[in-house]
Amino acid sequence: MDQNDIATVEEILGHRFSDRGIIEQALLHASHAEHRLASNERLEFLGDAVLAIVVCDHIFRAYPDLLEGELTKIKSNVVSRRLCAEIAIRLDLPGRLRLGKGMAGQEPIPQSLAAAAFEAVIGALYLDAGMERARAFVLAHVEPAIERAARLGHQRNFKSVLQQALQRNGGDAPTYVVLDEKGPDHAKCFEVCVESGSRRFAACWGSTKKEAEQQAALQALLELGIAEQDGEDEVRLVPDGDRGE
Repeated sequence: MDQNDIATVEEILGHRFSDRGIIEQALLHASHAEHRLASNERLEFLGDAVLAIVVCDHIFRAYPDLLEGELTKIKSNVVSRRLCAEIAIRLDLPGRLRLGKGMAGQEPIPQSLAAAAFEAVIGALYLDAGMERARAFVLAHVEPAIERAARLGHQRNFKSVLQQALQRNGGDAPTYVVLDEKGPDHAKCFEVCVESGSRRFAACWGSTKKEAEQQAALQALLELGIAEQDGEDEVRLVPDGDRGE
């Protein structure tokens, strides 16, 4: 990266690095590095741990009335690959990555690669400026997601919500059926639907089987009237008494 590119990244992150080599490494993918120790993989490892402790500490203090299981659900949603990738894309971190020829130009960029960039940047901030600077950066980007997850109650674990709802109403346990897959091995997409008894719900695509299953579960919840989705894709669970029969 040249100095102008580094300065642009520093502006995006709101931090001027005392050691610019750290942020250069944070945006160096293994496919472009001379060897893996020079890539961003170690910073990703560190950033993942910093992200987890910052989120856990925050939700522990912010929600003193929540039980351990509820805190775990919020944490799992906020440190998920999906959310980390969304934040990375919002910050244009994937576009700043140095990638090898085999990876460059892929559209869409793999979710795992985008999420790794976000975690590596957290690790770089932690090394260059310490925990408080890393904490401020993390919370600036994840606190809205924490508040939303705590408010909505499902933490986007739609498979768990669907399982519990079907059990509560005497329905058959949901099964997830892969209907199709496409794309190269390193960037496959999957089409999955939910079946419960004799009923099959509409299928959904996802960049991983796990994501496709969660989207398929959400689709089933919407069709059953257990969840509602607004124009901004925010999902709200519908209380039993408010559901149309």
